[in-house]
Amino acid sequence: MKKKLIDPNIRNEEGRTLKWFLVLFYFISIAYDLSFRIISIYDPKFKNDNRDFLGLWIYLFMFALIPIAYYLFKRQKVYLIKYIYFITYTSVSLINEIISFLGDPTHFKTGNVVEVFWLLLSPVFVSTTFVKVVTVGLLLKYILDGIIIQSPVVLLPVLIVAIFSVLSFIILYRFKSYVKAIKTSYDQQIVGIVKGVIATLELKDPYTRGHSERVASYALELAKVSGKFSEDELKSFNYACLLHDIGKINIPDQILMKPGMLTNEEYEIIKSHTIVGAEAVSKVVGLKNSISVIRSHHERWDGKGYPDQLKGKEIPFLARISAIADAFDAMTSTRSYRSALSVEEANSRILEGSGTQFDPELVEEYKKVLPKWKTIHSKLNDGLGHNNLNIHEEKTKVRGVTS
Repeated sequence: MKKKLIDPNIRNEEGRTLKWFLVLFYFISIAYDLSFRIISIYDPKFKNDNRDFLGLWIYLFMFALIPIAYYLFKRQKVYLIKYIYFITYTSVSLINEIISFLGDPTHFKTGNVVEVFWLLLSPVFVSTTFVKVVTVGLLLKYILDGIIIQSPVVLLPVLIVAIFSVLSFIILYRFKSYVKAIKTSYDQQIVGIVKGVIATLELKDPYTRGHSERVASYALELAKVSGKFSEDELKSFNYACLLHDIGKINIPDQILMKPGMLTNEEYEIIKSHTIVGAEAVSKVVGLKNSISVIRSHHERWDGKGYPDQLKGKEIPFLARISAIADAFDAMTSTRSYRSALSVEEANSRILEGSGTQFDPELVEEYKKVLPKWKTIHSKLNDGLGHNNLNIHEEKTKVRGVTS
């Protein structure tokens, strides 16, 4: 799989959250330390307890992180910055406390408002991993303090961390519940839009009725068995499969619905639907990882496909999957001039196309999902009548190009 693309809006929101988080971190940290030191000047009790080896020099390390954060921000790796800040601060604090109180555990005191800040504000990033890192990191710090300095005082901050961690996870899961609700609403809207586009295409070309749904169902099962995709990637792939023939909207009706054999010029126009379709959805961030399905689902393993004559593994993996699903549905669908091939005959032709039309490794995976494809074929064809892929693409087989 290619590197996963992130919606710029999400990335920008993460960046804005991080900026405010770091501003608060520096402000609270410095304000807390300065306040404590000012009080120490006027209160002998605080002065005697104020044993701090590094003192304000600890911020030399923290301010040194700003150029690193800037670099990661420019490289669009914003998610790493919060981890680097937390690990650095916690590690330096641990080392400072060990050096300051080793051999004199009676004066050892630990825990501060900055650590409470890390615990309570970590959920704002809506990342379970980060909240876990903060919780485990602080617990580990206190445990190491207690073991090395040999002070039982750490038991209280350990308990406090445990309590605040529960609050953090409660806040986190509330945030995630809201995000999930918004995402579900977004997905439902996308599905509605996709189905609307498909319905429009089917009105223009009745032979495609049901084709997109069947191809998407077949392809999704084959993608799942490959084990290479996350749930979100499969969702994006499903949308792309549903829209794989969207470019046909741009094909003139007199060509798309022509009852006779297409001329070479007309066939070239038909083939343009892959490029037109890919360009039509190129700005849809949710389809970025799967847009190759729309452009390259007619490429062949032997390089004789279109539009780019890609060969072998030059063809994007998702497009290779959709090519098998597309061909299977074309063969098992009824045409105006012939009946549908049986599933067994279609299966035989898929196997024969291994290494020429189709990726041979994917054909082996296809064998595993054939039983599911048979179920899908039976279910989705019931009551649909003779609804199938564009007849004209099937007619081009006489020129040696399959649908």
